[in-house]
Amino acid sequence: MDIRMELSRILIREVIDHQIIELRESEPAPGEEPRTFPIVIGLPEAQAIERRLKGIEIRRPQTHDLLANLLDALGADLESISIHDLSEHTFFAMLRIVKENGDVVEVDSRPSDAIAIGIANEVPIYVAEHVLEAASQDPT
Repeated sequence: MDIRMELSRILIREVIDHQIIELRESEPAPGEEPRTFPIVIGLPEAQAIERRLKGIEIRRPQTHDLLANLLDALGADLESISIHDLSEHTFFAMLRIVKENGDVVEVDSRPSDAIAIGIANEVPIYVAEHVLEAASQDPT
Protein backbone atom coordinates (compact mmCIF):
# COMPACT_ATOMS: atom_id res chain seq x y z
CA MET A 1 0.00 0.00 0.00
CA ASP A 2 1.27 3.48 -0.83
CA ILE A 3 1.16 6.22 1.80
CA ARG A 4 0.61 9.87 0.85
CA MET A 5 3.52 12.02 2.02
CA GLU A 6 4.44 15.69 1.85
CA LEU A 7 7.66 17.62 1.94
CA SER A 8 8.11 18.59 5.56
CA ARG A 9 11.38 20.49 5.43
CA ILE A 10 14.61 21.10 3.56
CA LEU A 11 17.92 21.34 5.39
CA ILE A 12 20.47 23.16 3.24
CA ARG A 13 24.02 23.49 4.50
CA GLU A 14 26.21 24.85 1.74
CA VAL A 15 29.47 23.91 3.48
CA ILE A 16 28.91 20.17 2.95
CA ASP A 17 28.08 18.05 -0.10
CA HIS A 18 24.87 16.45 1.07
CA GLN A 19 21.59 18.06 2.07
CA ILE A 20 18.47 16.57 3.62
CA ILE A 21 14.81 16.70 2.76
CA GLU A 22 12.29 15.25 5.15
CA LEU A 23 9.01 13.69 4.10
CA ARG A 24 6.06 13.48 6.50
CA GLU A 25 2.95 11.33 6.34
CA SER A 26 0.03 13.49 5.15
CA GLU A 27 -2.80 11.62 6.83
CA PRO A 28 -1.62 9.52 9.80
CA ALA A 29 -3.96 7.03 11.41
CA PRO A 30 -6.29 8.60 14.01
CA GLY A 31 -4.42 9.16 17.26
CA GLU A 32 -1.03 8.48 15.64
CA GLU A 33 1.80 10.92 15.03
CA PRO A 34 2.74 11.32 11.35
CA ARG A 35 5.69 9.19 10.33
CA THR A 36 8.68 11.00 8.87
CA PHE A 37 11.96 10.07 7.26
CA PRO A 38 14.92 11.89 5.73
CA ILE A 39 16.40 11.54 2.25
CA VAL A 40 19.95 12.69 1.62
CA ILE A 41 20.26 14.69 -1.61
CA GLY A 42 22.79 16.91 -3.37
CA LEU A 43 23.04 20.67 -3.04
CA PRO A 44 21.82 21.45 -6.60
CA GLU A 45 18.67 19.36 -6.07
CA ALA A 46 18.01 20.95 -2.66
CA GLN A 47 18.41 24.42 -4.14
CA ALA A 48 16.10 23.54 -7.05
CA ILE A 49 13.42 22.23 -4.65
CA GLU A 50 13.67 25.33 -2.47
CA ARG A 51 13.60 27.70 -5.46
CA ARG A 52 10.63 25.99 -7.11
CA LEU A 53 8.78 25.72 -3.78
CA LYS A 54 9.19 29.44 -3.18
CA GLY A 55 8.36 30.33 -6.80
CA ILE A 56 11.67 32.11 -7.32
CA GLU A 57 12.10 32.98 -10.99
CA ILE A 58 15.49 32.79 -12.70
CA ARG A 59 16.50 34.10 -16.12
CA ARG A 60 17.26 30.73 -17.72
CA PRO A 61 15.65 27.37 -16.95
CA GLN A 62 17.65 24.94 -14.86
CA THR A 63 17.42 21.18 -15.51
CA HIS A 64 14.31 20.62 -13.37
CA ASP A 65 12.59 23.62 -14.95
CA LEU A 66 13.49 22.29 -18.39
CA LEU A 67 11.95 18.91 -17.64
CA ALA A 68 8.76 20.49 -16.28
CA ASN A 69 8.60 22.75 -19.35
CA LEU A 70 9.06 19.74 -21.64
CA LEU A 71 6.12 17.96 -20.01
CA ASP A 72 3.98 21.07 -20.51
CA ALA A 73 5.08 21.50 -24.14
CA LEU A 74 4.25 17.86 -24.88
CA GLY A 75 0.80 18.17 -23.30
CA ALA A 76 1.68 15.71 -20.54
CA ASP A 77 1.01 16.02 -16.82
CA LEU A 78 3.07 14.73 -13.93
CA GLU A 79 0.30 12.99 -12.03
CA SER A 80 2.25 11.64 -9.05
CA ILE A 81 5.61 10.68 -7.60
CA SER A 82 6.08 7.25 -6.10
CA ILE A 83 9.04 6.25 -3.93
CA HIS A 84 8.74 2.53 -4.39
CA ASP A 85 11.97 0.96 -3.15
CA LEU A 86 14.93 1.35 -0.80
CA SER A 87 18.05 -0.70 -1.36
CA GLU A 88 21.49 -0.23 0.20
CA HIS A 89 20.53 3.25 1.49
CA THR A 90 19.35 4.34 -1.97
CA PHE A 91 15.73 5.35 -2.63
CA PHE A 92 14.09 4.61 -5.98
CA ALA A 93 11.24 6.67 -7.38
CA MET A 94 8.92 6.73 -10.37
CA LEU A 95 7.30 9.64 -12.15
CA ARG A 96 3.74 8.81 -13.22
CA ILE A 97 3.10 10.87 -16.34
CA VAL A 98 -0.23 11.10 -18.15
CA LYS A 99 0.14 11.90 -21.84
CA GLU A 100 -2.29 14.09 -23.75
CA ASN A 101 -4.04 11.00 -25.19
CA GLY A 102 -4.56 9.55 -21.69
CA ASP A 103 -1.79 6.97 -21.85
CA VAL A 104 0.21 6.59 -18.65
CA VAL A 105 3.99 6.37 -18.66
CA GLU A 106 6.16 5.62 -15.65
CA VAL A 107 9.72 6.97 -15.68
CA ASP A 108 12.50 5.96 -13.30
CA SER A 109 13.81 8.87 -11.24
CA ARG A 110 15.77 9.83 -8.17
CA PRO A 111 13.34 11.06 -5.50
CA SER A 112 15.13 14.43 -5.29
CA ASP A 113 14.70 15.05 -9.02
CA ALA A 114 11.08 13.91 -8.95
CA ILE A 115 10.29 16.24 -6.05
CA ALA A 116 12.15 19.13 -7.69
CA ILE A 117 10.04 18.72 -10.83
CA GLY A 118 6.72 18.21 -9.05
CA ILE A 119 6.89 20.50 -6.02
CA ALA A 120 5.90 23.70 -7.84
CA ASN A 121 2.64 22.08 -8.98
CA GLU A 122 1.93 20.30 -5.69
CA VAL A 123 2.19 16.87 -7.33
CA PRO A 124 1.31 14.19 -4.75
CA ILE A 125 4.13 12.08 -3.32
CA TYR A 126 3.47 8.46 -2.36
CA VAL A 127 5.79 6.11 -0.51
CA ALA A 128 5.39 2.33 -0.43
CA GLU A 129 4.63 1.07 3.08
CA HIS A 130 7.70 -1.20 3.14
CA VAL A 131 9.92 1.76 2.19
CA LEU A 132 8.40 3.94 4.90
CA GLU A 133 8.87 1.22 7.50
CA ALA A 134 12.50 0.60 6.50
CA ALA A 135 13.35 4.32 6.32
CA SER A 136 11.69 5.06 9.66
CA GLN A 137 13.60 2.41 11.62
CA ASP A 138 16.16 3.47 14.17
CA PRO A 139 19.57 2.82 12.57
CA THR A 140 21.10 1.58 15.84
